[in-house]
Amino acid sequence: MRLILAAGLALLCAACSAQPQAPAPEPAYIADGRPAALEAWGQVARRGDALVLGEGVTAYDLNTALFSDYALKLRTVWIPDGAGPAAYHETDTFEFPVGTVITKTFFYSLSDGGFDQVSARGRLEDHFDGVQLDLTGLRLIETRVLVRREAGWEALPYVWDDAQRGAALARTGAFVDLTLISAARPAQSFTYAVPDVNQCAACHVTDARDGAVRPIGPRARHLNGPFAYADGPENQLAHWTQTGLLTGAPEPDLAPRAAVWDGDVTLSGAALDAASRAWLDINCAHCHSRTGPARTSGLYLEPWEPDGPHLGRCKPPIAAGTGTGGRPFSIVPGSPEQSIFAHRLETERLSDMMPELGRSVTYHEGAALIAAWIGAMSGGCG
Repeated sequence: MRLILAAGLALLCAACSAQPQAPAPEPAYIADGRPAALEAWGQVARRGDALVLGEGVTAYDLNTALFSDYALKLRTVWIPDGAGPAAYHETDTFEFPVGTVITKTFFYSLSDGGFDQVSARGRLEDHFDGVQLDLTGLRLIETRVLVRREAGWEALPYVWDDAQRGAALARTGAFVDLTLISAARPAQSFTYAVPDVNQCAACHVTDARDGAVRPIGPRARHLNGPFAYADGPENQLAHWTQTGLLTGAPEPDLAPRAAVWDGDVTLSGAALDAASRAWLDINCAHCHSRTGPARTSGLYLEPWEPDGPHLGRCKPPIAAGTGTGGRPFSIVPGSPEQSIFAHRLETERLSDMMPELGRSVTYHEGAALIAAWIGAMSGGCG
């Protein structure tokens, strides 16, 4: 009797496992309006215990990523059939066709203290298998949508509900109270700020001459590295080319490549310089460039800027007010404790900290990286 029952249960379980999973969402290009629900875009959606990519949606990552209060991020891109691939550019953001939708989902690993207790550690690959994000032990915060319409790019923020079933449009932004848990430091309560529509545009206007919103991350140097796709790791530029997302790209070895930095603060020499320049590039250069919103500061942090005053060396502040922390120059070679750079990355004072948007807590590892980079410089300011 027990054998018969066991066999019956095995057949039942086999039948259950053979049931098809819920279908992936169907991506959509919405030419006008601002849908109230994230799922209307079909880029990512909750299915059971996972966040699933839409059909034909491609996940990607950056060699060195923008810091956002220790949140982890799942980035995706989708171009509708018939719209044509994105056009490669060596230094600028790729030229994407009308209909392109780019998303970025911000999430945390939960600690053991409850729904508002989030971890300062983790990696995307710990939770994402190339197709879906396992939501076990995670908290979704927001998903930002960038859509390329006829008139240009538009940015829309969506906030996930406490039940983690869906995300709703938050045109005016939102605030989420969290406690950050780290093995290296005491627990820290902070308020995660979801940007409003205008704040999204403020960061994504990378050329003040035309005031147009653009993506920041999808550039050759940030994408030129491997990604763990469902079928295995592959260089992202090569994958985008092979799958029809991108045209005109050279072989990866001939394309620019930003350094990969994962939080290691023990670097030295050329590795320290490369990591620091990559970090400043992705975190600061969308504003601090010769065309960006902070162009009048005279501080330019793109990776090709040569060492000198425009990179901050012995550069006095311009209308920085209290943001200087009482320090004389952006960078005092060999002396991070005298450098405005270090102060603005370390402080949590709203009027002083940099970046101005996107963080409420100090990125201790990033601040330590830049401090080490400044400390390794020679020359001083006479």
